[in-house]
This record gives sequence, C-alpha cells and structure tokens, in this order.
Amino acid sequence: MAAVLGTGAVPAGAAPGTAPGAGERGHEATQRALDVFTESGLPGVLARVDGPGGRSWTGRSGVADLRTERPRRDTDRFRMGSVTKTFTATLLLQLEARGALSLDDTVDHWLPGLVRGNGHDGRGVTLRQLVNHTSGVHNYTDDAEFQRRLGPGFPRYRYHAYTPRDLVAFAMRHRPVFPPGRGWKYSNTNYVLARMVIEKAGGASYAAQLRERVTGPLGLRGTSAPGHSPDLPGPHGRGYSKDAAGRIFDSTRQDPSWAGAAGDLVSTTRDLNRFYRALLSGRLLPPAQRAELLDGVRIDPRGRQTYGLGLQSRLLSCGVRTWEHSGGLHGSLTWTVSTADGGRQLTFNVNGDWLEREEPVVAVLETVFCPGGSRA
Repeated sequence: MAAVLGTGAVPAGAAPGTAPGAGERGHEATQRALDVFTESGLPGVLARVDGPGGRSWTGRSGVADLRTERPRRDTDRFRMGSVTKTFTATLLLQLEARGALSLDDTVDHWLPGLVRGNGHDGRGVTLRQLVNHTSGVHNYTDDAEFQRRLGPGFPRYRYHAYTPRDLVAFAMRHRPVFPPGRGWKYSNTNYVLARMVIEKAGGASYAAQLRERVTGPLGLRGTSAPGHSPDLPGPHGRGYSKDAAGRIFDSTRQDPSWAGAAGDLVSTTRDLNRFYRALLSGRLLPPAQRAELLDGVRIDPRGRQTYGLGLQSRLLSCGVRTWEHSGGLHGSLTWTVSTADGGRQLTFNVNGDWLEREEPVVAVLETVFCPGGSRA
C-alpha cells in the first residue's frame, strides 16, 4: 500500500520526456498520460482541468468498481487525503485575518500542556511552524504501532475511532525530529494540532467552520468532513488497496478519524478545482494572508520545490511553477494543482493506493501546465 498522508512530492528534476505528446492539440496528451495509470494495473483515474474563461475538460480511464466495471463519473466523490491540509491552513489564516489568533502564537498558548514529553515543548512551537512543517513535532503516522494499524492491521482497525488527542499521544511517544524552526519535516501531527487550535479560536467545530467560511460561500456541495462515518456520500466509486500478499481488496469503508484534519475530507474534482481557484486568486484570503500562504520553505537543495502553508510549489521542466497538494488514504490517491494566479487548475484521483512509479504524475502535470499542453 502507498504511504498514507504523504505530500506526494515527486522529483522536480524529472525528465521532460515523461510528458508524452505534450505538443499535441487539445487534450489528447493528458488523456494518454491518464491511461498510463490504468495500464500499470491501477483500477481507475478521474481528472478535471479548469482554465480561463470557464473552459473545462474531464478525462477518465479504467473503472470505478472492479466488480460491476462501472466507469468513473465526473461527479464521483472520493477521499482527498492530505489535500485536506490546504483547507486546514486556509481556516487558520482566515482566523488570523479576523484577529482571532496570530500565526506567531505558540501552540501552548492555545493548547496548554498538550505538546510535552520526550523533548517536545509546545511553548517553543508556533502555529506558523505547524502549518509549514518546521515545528519538528514527530509525525504520529510514523509511529511503529500506528504503521501496523494502517498496514497489515488495517482490516482490524479500519473502523477504530480516534480523537485528535489520541493521535497527538502517538507523536509524544517520540522525540522531536529537530528543534522548532531548525529544519523541515512533513508531519501529520502538525495539522491535527492546527485543527484543535481552529476549534478553540473559532468557537465552533472544524466541520462547522469549514461550511461557514469555505464550502458554503463557494458552493462546494460535494465537499464534506466525514467525522467518524465510514461511508462515502454518494455518488462514489470504490477504493482499493493491496494486502501483504499483493491481493487487491476493497478499502472504501473506513473510519477516517485516524487522519483527522491532516487528511479526512471528501470532495470531487470540480469542488477541489473551484476551491484552489478561489484560494489562489485571493477570494478566500486578504492580501497579507495570501502572501503568508505562499511564503514557502525550501524543501529540496535547489529550491525547485517549496512548502508554504498547506501548499507545495513545484518548478516544472518547462519553467512553470505550480502550487499544489497531494494526498493518499486507503483506496485513494489525489493531486490538486494550480497556477499561482488561480488561472488554471487540475485535480485527478486514482481509486487505488499503490503507485510503483512517480513519473506518471509529472507526465499529467506537464501536459496541463506546460506550453503546448492541454488547452482548458
């Protein structure tokens, strides 16, 4: 099974040749790039591109359901995994814009005594360091016991209910990765803590604030916070994983509370593109907070990839820089990508959580965002 809740980062220096047919007219190149996923044995892939002037294109390959062989539909909902982090960072920045908090507040100011033990001390970690992953707080999904629950133990633990405090407790078993502000390391614990701060500073649940300030105003009818429900709202396809012996099994139903605000949201390709368009074009945040959103920490030696606040940037081989996030849960891999000005978006989802090569991801991005690629 693919590593869960990761950034999905792929090497920024991948060869331009991984984008087949980038000079073709229309969307043939993107469709060919999508077909690579199913040709490699993944069940199905669904994509949507939105561009200037309201132009859009959807593509699909493979099936939504291996039993019925139903094709994937444009309206299918899926688990977005760590693309959730962009929503969480947005809510935090909106609270800062309202004066309800400062990103320079310490975690301990809002959650006294929670981040303590084995060298962790929330009095020295800021909210900004949480959302740009410079906190050094240990990643709870790296805990060996948690890994067993997500891997071979998934059939037993797939409906296990976790609270945010449960997840933080797994992280506190370990030492920090580095002192706060002295490095960069992706940690899902950061966003579990950010959710707890959002609920305390905002005076309402994460789900309620999401509806009030993001999904409601933008009309994102296919996006929701599932809480402890193991079911995907319809319409949806099935999600698939592989067991230790390589056998494919249906992993659609699960209690996603193990992912929390680091990765539990459900959405559609249309909704995710609309959200990224609104976010990058400045509709959801004032200029000061939008600048903070894109103020990235370099995460590779050459600076071709950076991580802002719930957003990662990537410099493609053609010189175009995109802003994006990806995510993986059992049965689902998702990428949402946008230009910095919000002019063009791409979201694609694979309903299988194994991916042997990273090059197909770069191929899709380059057909959409490099000159001569798709025209939406």
